[in-house]
Amino acid sequence: MTAPDRTSPAPRHPADESAKKIPSDPVSTHYDTRSPDLPWSRRMQIPLIAAAVYTVIRILGPTLRYEVLGWQNAERVHARGQRCIWAFWHRVIVPIVWWHRNHGVVVMNTTAFDGQWTRKVIEWLGFGTAQGSSSRGGLRGLAVMARRLEEGVDCAFTIDGPRGPRYVAKPGPVMLARKTGCPVLVFHIGVDRGKTFEKTWDHFLLPAPFARAVILFAAPIYVPPDANAEVLESKHAEMQRELERVRDIAESWFSLSEADRQNFRTEFSSCNSKR
Repeated sequence: MTAPDRTSPAPRHPADESAKKIPSDPVSTHYDTRSPDLPWSRRMQIPLIAAAVYTVIRILGPTLRYEVLGWQNAERVHARGQRCIWAFWHRVIVPIVWWHRNHGVVVMNTTAFDGQWTRKVIEWLGFGTAQGSSSRGGLRGLAVMARRLEEGVDCAFTIDGPRGPRYVAKPGPVMLARKTGCPVLVFHIGVDRGKTFEKTWDHFLLPAPFARAVILFAAPIYVPPDANAEVLESKHAEMQRELERVRDIAESWFSLSEADRQNFRTEFSSCNSKR
């Protein structure tokens, strides 16, 4: 996958047990596609909300100006013939789906009401979806994503989704990394101007038109295929720390001195893989 065209432990750990139970039988494009039992009025809202959100993104997206740091980490993974398992906070879904549109990345998506219209939006933007929920079919979803990685497609998790807690990473990417050998890469986006909806569970970010944005990609995190519970727990903690670090840097980016920003540019241009 190339960068987008910018012109247009010890006691057994639950994650260890779950990772060993990922189904290996044939899987379909989506998993657990059963829709929730919604009243007709809610079902009618799904296409309307999807169309409105898609329109906003299509109008806003072309005005955003991105500075991208650490993308070479993904390029090195791809150069080795591997794919990336992306993990990021739900808060920045709007600026990232625009920046990385039309690359076929498969995103884990919930079957709940929010997931119904979200699925339409991200598929219109050129993403794939593994449709399901954390409470129903979660292991099946990891099997779907493992298959897509084998087929040469990157996969992504809004890692605190679909409903939080905010900034608490779920173990899915680490489990998937152990099964497939593909690394986990985390990132975050900060903007100089935008609206944070503080009453939403994720503190949803809507960049302002013509906002400047910075994307920080951390170094790949590899999980050994024979990782035991202790190693899985360690890798999960490492992913959580990296997610928090890139978030803190990106969110403060435009209030930093130019000297501090330059130091971070140097750091993120020389990241090394974390095995």
